[in-house]
Amino acid sequence: MTISDSGLIRELPPLALYVHIPWCLRKCPYCDFNSHAAGRNPPFELYVDRLLADLDWELEGLSDSRRLASIFIGGGTPSLLPGQLVQRLLEGVRARIALDEAVEITLEANPGTTDAAHFARYGEAGVNRLSIGVQSLSAVQLNRLGRIHDPRQARDTVAVARRAGFRNLNLDMMFALPDQGLAEAAADLEALIDLGPDHISYYQLTLEPHTGFHADPPPLPDPDLAADMAEQGAERLETAGFGRYEVSAYAQPGKRCRHNLNYWEFGDYLGIGAGAHGKISRRSSDDLAIRRNAKISDPRRYLDATPDAMLASERELSEADRIFEFALNAFRLTQGFPHALFAQRTGIGWARLAPSMEEAVSKDLVEDDSDRIRPTPLGRAFLDDLIELFAPGMQ
Repeated sequence: MTISDSGLIRELPPLALYVHIPWCLRKCPYCDFNSHAAGRNPPFELYVDRLLADLDWELEGLSDSRRLASIFIGGGTPSLLPGQLVQRLLEGVRARIALDEAVEITLEANPGTTDAAHFARYGEAGVNRLSIGVQSLSAVQLNRLGRIHDPRQARDTVAVARRAGFRNLNLDMMFALPDQGLAEAAADLEALIDLGPDHISYYQLTLEPHTGFHADPPPLPDPDLAADMAEQGAERLETAGFGRYEVSAYAQPGKRCRHNLNYWEFGDYLGIGAGAHGKISRRSSDDLAIRRNAKISDPRRYLDATPDAMLASERELSEADRIFEFALNAFRLTQGFPHALFAQRTGIGWARLAPSMEEAVSKDLVEDDSDRIRPTPLGRAFLDDLIELFAPGMQ
């Protein structure tokens, strides 16, 4: 989005689509996502019908000129869906809204929930990026994490995905696992690198509220050891050719995740599915309105609701909300953001941000080279403290 000299917003941000599949074979004890055990005969076909009705509702009033730059099918475990339903879903999306020529379409998959036929059909449907939830390649740790797969199944899943023709693979791995030491974390990451992924999401296990681990915490490494693991992992990934572009995201050249970058750069996205969230900007004269919404999280209630009753919440973002949410996302990027992006994505002039930014610079949490703002190593280490400077009431 660009802003003219008169302040008129000429272009809106890139647009993405998030599709939530809320079922898993089993709920993991660390997971705080909206996921539910699938049980017998989950209503996948009805759910795809409802997703497309949800998309119809989302597209009402949206400019016909807007196109999807990316689609992300997440969960839950989307790879539980049969290939023909993923094809029907994506065909339905294409029939309703234009896609960029180079659209990125990601599907999350878990080892133990798919096979070669599934992957082949996903590729035929248009999926061109897979995100595989490996989490660890230690049998002991996988058991502690409540995962349904073992290390062999994880390796086999990656091999099958490659044979199916996928040339853009992300692998997820966690560190600071129960009783994990520095050497064990290093060996786990080395085994993941050996699988030859194009992108790695490497993040720390944390105890989230309303999870099994929060109710009954396992013995996790202390904060200093966890920080050493993070530093050790970042250094190893860099030497292996994975450029760090976000707190937990590392990519080979040309393989950054377009969908997640759109979040971190405060772009727009439609959210369909149980518990999905969305953010949409609309232009009005020389003003910009930004609205967030969230869908009903319970899958059964979501399926039973009429399209106009699927919303759980909807709100307009105030100036303070926009400043905070922009900071919450953009400061996760290791290269930060250009000055112009703030006004382009929020519709707010830089002067409104300046006092908080000056304080962040004075505390050595960010550096400002007159064109680009980026977090310093100290700012990345104390990201919560940096973001708090931009919280409502602090500006």
